[in-house]
Amino acid sequence: MAAVCAARACTSGDDPQTLRAIADEKVDFYPRALHDRLLTLLPRTGQSVCPPLVRSAKGATTESFRAATRTQMAPLAGLGCFRVAEDGRLFLISKSEHYHTPLGHGFAGYRLAENARRLGIPNATHNNTRGHITRLLEQELIRTANGLADDRQLADVLASTDPGVLNRVLNLETGSLAAEAALKMVLSRFYKSQPDVPEPTYAGRTPVLLVVGDDNGALQANYHGTTVLAQAMRGMWPDLLAAWEQHDALRIRAVRPNRFDDVEQAFAENDRGRCKIAGFFHEIVMMNYGGRLLGKDFLQRTYELCRRHDAATVVDEIQSVLWHPDLYMFREYGLEPDFVVIGKGCTGGEYAASRVLFGAAYDSLPQFGALVTNGQEEIASLIYLITMRWAQANADVTRTIGDYFQQRLRDFADKHPSLITAVDGSRHLAGICFAAVEPAKVFAATLNDLGIDISVQTYKTTCPPAALIKPPLIAGYEVIDLLLDRMQAAIEQVLPRAARRPADK
Repeated sequence: MAAVCAARACTSGDDPQTLRAIADEKVDFYPRALHDRLLTLLPRTGQSVCPPLVRSAKGATTESFRAATRTQMAPLAGLGCFRVAEDGRLFLISKSEHYHTPLGHGFAGYRLAENARRLGIPNATHNNTRGHITRLLEQELIRTANGLADDRQLADVLASTDPGVLNRVLNLETGSLAAEAALKMVLSRFYKSQPDVPEPTYAGRTPVLLVVGDDNGALQANYHGTTVLAQAMRGMWPDLLAAWEQHDALRIRAVRPNRFDDVEQAFAENDRGRCKIAGFFHEIVMMNYGGRLLGKDFLQRTYELCRRHDAATVVDEIQSVLWHPDLYMFREYGLEPDFVVIGKGCTGGEYAASRVLFGAAYDSLPQFGALVTNGQEEIASLIYLITMRWAQANADVTRTIGDYFQQRLRDFADKHPSLITAVDGSRHLAGICFAAVEPAKVFAATLNDLGIDISVQTYKTTCPPAALIKPPLIAGYEVIDLLLDRMQAAIEQVLPRAARRPADK
């Protein structure tokens, strides 16, 4: 900070002591007054709290996005667990704004980022000039991912070449790009990324990517981003995928969730002769498949098999990072992945900034192999550090409230066995699985009317219709209780309709 203040004083002419006072300001990350204000707002959830926006811009998006847009729920303002929508109503953001505001809106701790700007710390930089804050974040990611207590241990880990030791970080912008970077490094063991790199370890063999599919063994259940390769992993671009396979360029195979016999069969069929299992890509909570939770035993046994066959393990924690007491859910599972993909909520909705953590054995890409101009943003890295610090300090709260939330959900589901087949997920990451589509839709629509921002997943025919929920980490007992009270009110609207509905054939 002394160096920053001196540089700012030189460029702006500001008084050095004034600048140092900004640098030294202590910031309360979650003030009691803010918490009290949010509790005051809680009973007004779903009510009209201000005049609506009468003349809202139509925009110029694609037809598919236009059809899905719900303008009346778009934000006018937000604070903590709440959003005031264009229709003037107060909404509880029970999906954390589609999973990227773990600390809610207007998190007070981000004042440190405002102070950094006042001190002239630039956000824009580049790969060749990664700033001190970004490099500090890289170290903190490696420290926390390996569960290290001090810098001496960190130095040993950074020098390691052992498999399963995470000691490299690539800074990118979106989760899609981070997952794509992991894909590139896995494929670089089969194909050259450019002509002047060394011969790949498995040159001449056909890489086979193993993913977690749906209960029928089809690809559609997983989600690792929107790049072409990642979309192919979930069954999109079928003609392109067929062409790759026809020419022995690439194969993608799915295993059913929590079916280790599928994994064994996939290795028996695809890790011999010309073919080689290149890597196993997975989430732990499949929020794009009803919140399906993968079991610890299933993943541990799969990792052991991958290690024996020299196949990379890639855990996609875009959804789960921060929402677990150890920051990373893979640590709770006792896994030692070769790659960890993180992003989404790490910057609290303030920036797009993702990271891929990996080991020295996979450090194979040239400088421009996974390059983005904005991936090294200093203020984005600072917000990462702030968010991580808060999450670590409140790990016990995350565990306690998460367990309470899951138990209340299960009690709720047990009361309505004719409508709800299961509650899936882990702690804050939850899916309420319904027996039929129509009751699920009515349930979600009724909750929206009650001011609860929740959606129901119905677009995957092989997945039970599921209402997806992911409350912010700042939500306490009061928020969870209101959420469950509103769910009970919503299910009471569903019950009469379900009774009138003809029996399914």
